[in-house]
Amino acid sequence: MSIIETVSDVSNPFLSRREITCNFAGLGGKLKKIEAADMITKEFKLDGKIVIPVKMKTFAGKPVVTGTFYVYEDEKIAKQQVSPVIFERLDKGKKKDSAVEEKPQEQKTEATPAEKTEPKEVKAEQEEKKE
Repeated sequence: MSIIETVSDVSNPFLSRREITCNFAGLGGKLKKIEAADMITKEFKLDGKIVIPVKMKTFAGKPVVTGTFYVYEDEKIAKQQVSPVIFERLDKGKKKDSAVEEKPQEQKTEATPAEKTEPKEVKAEQEEKKE
């Protein structure tokens, strides 16, 4: 059984795109739009095409995510029809994911005594109590 279940797969010749709606079983609250678009690209063999995740919807009490994707042959047509904000978010998400993979895990260091100092107000209160 596949994680991806196709709900609808419609060709929209008026807008020169393919509209795919799928359910992702067991991924409720865990799936990012970019990851979902990559999964759709692999599942439907859409290499070289522009896959845009338009809508991801989760359901209360169910571990299912329903996603709607637009598939374009030409990036120029996609940019005419889809908001530029969506392209910016997709680019940021791709850069962020690649930066996480490349970034080595940083080691935590303990704070130096200078960083552990208390604010002046707290020190003043403690001195007043001593007197």
